[in-house]
Amino acid sequence: MRGFIATTDQDWFDFLSSCSDLDEVNFWAPSGKATLNTISPGAPFLFKLKSPHHAIGGFGFLGPISTVPMSLAWEVFGVKNGAPDLSTMASRIRKYRGRFDSKTAGPGFDPPVGCRMILQPTFFPQDDWIPAPRDWSKNIVQGSAYDLSEGEGQRVWDACVERLQAYRRPLPEAVGDGSPRYGKEQIYRPRLGQDSFRIAVIDAYGRSCAVTGEHSLPVLDSAHIQPYADGGPHEVSNGLLLRADLHRLYDKGYVTVTPDYEFRVSQALREDFDNGLVYYGLESKVRERGAIYLPSATGQRPDRERLAWHGELMYRG
Repeated sequence: MRGFIATTDQDWFDFLSSCSDLDEVNFWAPSGKATLNTISPGAPFLFKLKSPHHAIGGFGFLGPISTVPMSLAWEVFGVKNGAPDLSTMASRIRKYRGRFDSKTAGPGFDPPVGCRMILQPTFFPQDDWIPAPRDWSKNIVQGSAYDLSEGEGQRVWDACVERLQAYRRPLPEAVGDGSPRYGKEQIYRPRLGQDSFRIAVIDAYGRSCAVTGEHSLPVLDSAHIQPYADGGPHEVSNGLLLRADLHRLYDKGYVTVTPDYEFRVSQALREDFDNGLVYYGLESKVRERGAIYLPSATGQRPDRERLAWHGELMYRG
């Protein structure tokens, strides 16, 4: 089993260690480049503290990876970015980006930030920190993939699991991965949180509203088809990327998406507000198109049963 041991900023770690009940955190990359081609989603992601500690201070599981403007990363994750406020986060990003980017000053500073969403994180108290791998190279800057089934990788991972068991916290569900890159191996299926759900839906829909095609990120919302409070999961197939006004209408049952991916507008919108022409016009446009815009990955497309649930229990007809 492969995992990733990531060189971790001490301020980020210390701040999040002081927080409680975190279901996810954003291990951001100031350069905007966040891709990790050496491990699969669900793989263990270990936090390695720098000198003088040289220790593993905790871990989580790799979730979605994306690149978004810093302002959106803060809007979505807030303090889960490892900072008490946006100003502090911006200051840290300026410090790192200043090494290779002179355009870090001014009120318009809003660079792209790489977001590695780490799910179900655990931060160890200092007495439980684990000595870093003895074969860790001083030349490693951002981190390195490790085989966690043998050698130093196994030693570190076994110690992580022992601590999790001592804290009475379960591992996520384990699943097999037949990836051709590394052969059949075990990975985990951690639960998406609300924030990683939002980013995952944004990317699944190509950053465009499923109804209008609008792609201005500040006005796009990740809507739950079946609300979380009503048993709907934080899964991309339970999501729709909608323009903010459409999201509000969807949640209130004035619009819906059918199991055939058609967009419908309730007559109640006209009856309640003596208006809504623009939305009935959208319904006509989607009908001419044949369906809403859908994710290219079939497994991420809206769940038809949940769409039917919304149509039967939420839609005003």
